[in-house]
Amino acid sequence: MADERIYLVTYDISDQKRWRRVFRIMKGYGRWLQLSVFQCRLTTRRRADLSARLEKEIHHRDDHVLIVDVGPAEKVELKVESLGKSFESVKRQAIII
Repeated sequence: MADERIYLVTYDISDQKRWRRVFRIMKGYGRWLQLSVFQCRLTTRRRADLSARLEKEIHHRDDHVLIVDVGPAEKVELKVESLGKSFESVKRQAIII
């Protein structure tokens, strides 16, 4: 899709139960890269849906979510340096929900 963008989403959730709920939400929107880091390829609508779901789940005083807009999905060429375990970039694929 022409309007998809790449986002990196990281989060620091202070409660383990909330962390698991946020993790489950994120699995529906992107690919898990590390403990609390996801790479997402989202349209404007899906990006808004993700934010709304996270807003309802987190405690604003205790938790922190960062959503980094990397750029247009078709034009972004991620350059990642990986130390330790190998890193495989996310490839575009259809997801059936």
